[in-house]
Amino acid sequence: MRKIPPLTTKNNKPQNHINLFSMKRFFAHPLKLSGMFILIFGLNLAPVLSAHSQPSSIADTLSETIDLEQAIQIALANNTQMKRSLLSVRDADQQILGAWSNVMPDIAASANYTRNLEVPVNFIPAIIFDQNADPDELIPVAFGTDNNWMGGFTVSQTIFNGQAFVGISSSELVKAAQAEGMRATAQGIVTQTRITYYQALVTKERLRLIEAQISRIRKSLEDTRKLAEQGFVDEYALLQLEVQLSNLEPQLTSTRYDVKEAKQELLDVMGLPVQLSIDVKGDLSSFNIQSQQANNEENEAIKSIDRQTPLVLETDSVALKKAMDLRGDLRVLDLQKQLQGKQLDAQRSSYLPTVFAQYGLNWTASQPGTPVFFGDESNRARSQTLTVGVQLPIFQGLSRNVAIQRAKIQIKDTELQQYQAKQTANKEIFTAQQNVREALEISEGLQKALKQAERGYERAKIRFQNGVGSQQELNDAELQLRQAEINYAQMVSGYLSAKAQYDQATGQVPFVGKDIQEIKENIELK
Repeated sequence: MRKIPPLTTKNNKPQNHINLFSMKRFFAHPLKLSGMFILIFGLNLAPVLSAHSQPSSIADTLSETIDLEQAIQIALANNTQMKRSLLSVRDADQQILGAWSNVMPDIAASANYTRNLEVPVNFIPAIIFDQNADPDELIPVAFGTDNNWMGGFTVSQTIFNGQAFVGISSSELVKAAQAEGMRATAQGIVTQTRITYYQALVTKERLRLIEAQISRIRKSLEDTRKLAEQGFVDEYALLQLEVQLSNLEPQLTSTRYDVKEAKQELLDVMGLPVQLSIDVKGDLSSFNIQSQQANNEENEAIKSIDRQTPLVLETDSVALKKAMDLRGDLRVLDLQKQLQGKQLDAQRSSYLPTVFAQYGLNWTASQPGTPVFFGDESNRARSQTLTVGVQLPIFQGLSRNVAIQRAKIQIKDTELQQYQAKQTANKEIFTAQQNVREALEISEGLQKALKQAERGYERAKIRFQNGVGSQQELNDAELQLRQAEINYAQMVSGYLSAKAQYDQATGQVPFVGKDIQEIKENIELK
């Protein structure tokens, strides 16, 4: 069997056990769109940070022991990445309204009152009033009144604007892209929670095995002392057991810290404070990966999650097609390409004219002396205007052509990203399939070895108690039993982790359906 390097924690501290399978984690990548496209349509795709996350509320109701289903539900509801993804979807809803606002009418009202403290005076030729006056003579004439009122409404409507109309058709794609980004995040969070949970179980199992081994050695030490007192064994047998016990006690302490660290990793994925004290439900030593049903209550949730997505190791082409249909990170690239096509349309529409209309309705009024609002109607007048305008950009340097060429380049770049993502997905599917097959093939042999090691230990123990076996035989049998138990537990953890990776590689992740609303229902964000 090939050797896999030990899994490391976020502090780069290696865990003290050997993994049978690689534990690669999948992380959702944020959606990246063109900055120019964002400027054109006013669609900012950056997620909005939220201050509504309150992990303490979940922590207050969290029981001391949780199962896998509870861990996943808490992670979906409380993980910060999930909440930010939900906010991005909500933000996209507002962006759709913003895009429509660019083609909606703009209605404005205005009103003003002017009091002339001194009526303005202009000089005009006196000959206008007196034909006998000197042509060069000017006389002052006051224009206006002491009080003037003006008010009205204006309505502006865009009749045609290519970029605005493309922005409307693009806004729905933006929301769909954000929804697919949320799906990818949810798929990554569920998978990460499953793998972290299994790692917590396997470290817990290692602790149980060391404690059981120490208990067996202490019992053997007690029996050996009695035999030594009766003269059946010498003191060297006692010394061997004491040395073995002294070597195991530091391992016990170290493994206890490993268990705490594994649980802290799980709490972090769940979005909860790492200081909480929890226990994980499950028993890897009794978990049968071949069985359709859990053989005890401890493993019911693990078996249920594992069977939510049936294990069907399909051909690479069928599995890849399914991944293209279900994986959020692959679907979002297709939407990104469509968005960039819309961006290209928007840049091309900059050569088209903009047509707009404006209607104005105004009232004016004037009154001398002391102002009397709503006074004589004879001093009032109303006017209406209707303007239709066309703006045609003729020359703007090379900026429009450059923008079009850049949009085409971005589409080509996205196509290359799609090709690379497809190749990566194919590799992930193949690797996960290999790991699952490996676990299935070796499970029967490890199960058989575990039963043989248990029988061998019991026989060696009886032989030693009857004086026909040596202490070395008992030690060897005990070591073989512990190794068989560890190998089996790690095989189960490796299978479960590989199955979780296969589920994500094909897009069939539990709790993450094709309808994005199913994901939203798992998240509480008020």
